[in-house]
Amino acid sequence: MMLTCPLCASTDTNHFYRDLRRDYHRCRECGLVFVPPDQRLGPVEERAVYDQHENSPHDAGYRRFLSRLVDPLHERLPPSARGLDFGAGPGPTLSVMFEEAGHPMAIYDPFYSPDTSVLAGRYDFITATEVVEHLFTPGRELTRLAGKLSDGGWLGLMTKRVSDLQAFRNWHYILDPTHVVFFSEATFLWLGDHLNMDVEFPAADVVLLQRR
Repeated sequence: MMLTCPLCASTDTNHFYRDLRRDYHRCRECGLVFVPPDQRLGPVEERAVYDQHENSPHDAGYRRFLSRLVDPLHERLPPSARGLDFGAGPGPTLSVMFEEAGHPMAIYDPFYSPDTSVLAGRYDFITATEVVEHLFTPGRELTRLAGKLSDGGWLGLMTKRVSDLQAFRNWHYILDPTHVVFFSEATFLWLGDHLNMDVEFPAADVVLLQRR
């Protein structure tokens, strides 16, 4: 059965893999791997998983993890660039790190910081760390975020990337039931072309897209 890709809306998709819990399909157009809609968690179950996260700005290990995105993005930003952390989670930390570096930040999270007024603004950069793999409609959401960037603005994403089927079979990333879409390097290059953005890969799980 061919499903519609939630990133590029192509119906040129095929079955990629099945584990004990879910099916995974892959889009031939953009390369996204995705879980069928009827196999996603409901909002109550999804929230219950997120409530188990214990992220904190006081956790040095978590800060080191986030620095893989913070450091290369900060190097590319002008002083006092204004940012939005999209999907900040229950313990906002990345926004704290950017504020410490001199960048005023807004935060948004549909569960923990649901003030949608911040989504009406424009920003010099927008971050989403360990977020895009949870999006049911990544095409719509990423297009919306890119549209809120100023000219030359940056979209900084952190998510682990798909390689090949053999690696996918043994990949711990698919064990999280809230992870429903999986990007490859080719997928991000497709996204850059679609959004008219330049693409950089400063780390294995980090991608930076700059609005042209």
